[in-house]
Amino acid sequence: MKRVLGLIFVLSSLIFSGCGNAAVPGRDYSTLATPQPPLRNDGKIEVLEFFAYPCSHCHHLTPELNAWGKTLSKDVSLTYVPVVFRASWEPMAYTFYALEALGQRAQLHDALFDAWNVSHVDLYDLNQISAFVSKRGVDSKKFTDAYNSFSVKNKVLRSKQMLMSYGVQGTPTLIVDGRYAITGLESRDMIRVLKEVIEQVRKERTAKKR
Repeated sequence: MKRVLGLIFVLSSLIFSGCGNAAVPGRDYSTLATPQPPLRNDGKIEVLEFFAYPCSHCHHLTPELNAWGKTLSKDVSLTYVPVVFRASWEPMAYTFYALEALGQRAQLHDALFDAWNVSHVDLYDLNQISAFVSKRGVDSKKFTDAYNSFSVKNKVLRSKQMLMSYGVQGTPTLIVDGRYAITGLESRDMIRVLKEVIEQVRKERTAKKR
């Protein structure tokens, strides 16, 4: 009898602990008041990360997000959106899009996080940033031209507009399918909830097709 009761207790503990780990609406993620259209019309489940290089929480999330990104399913896309909460962050948004235009964003993404959060390098103006990226293999003239380009300026402007339309108030924030926001959690929990919300979106899409 004791063995049976012990087994029941163990099973109950596992069930309840599993429930405790399930993503809870309103606690682990929220629903946007106004759903936003996808940036691309490829039919994929769109995941947006609103981030800033000076943000220590974004820095902590980056290894977890990188690892998840390497196992990205074919029906999911990941897009980074640099935010500008204050004027001093604007050069980093320009830097992100300039490097993206040159096809060198991926190789310096982690280095920029480390510069701000580990080495505490001041990257507040174009001269400092240009010197930083050139030491890491980026042509300084091409970078400066891209940084000052009309297209990069428009992308920074768009990111500012997205900050408002998505109602982002802190970083990092993950937006899934233009409807669900995940923020304010520990890095591993953010990825766990992200996976659950993506699966939820899949189920919702399947139900609509029936």
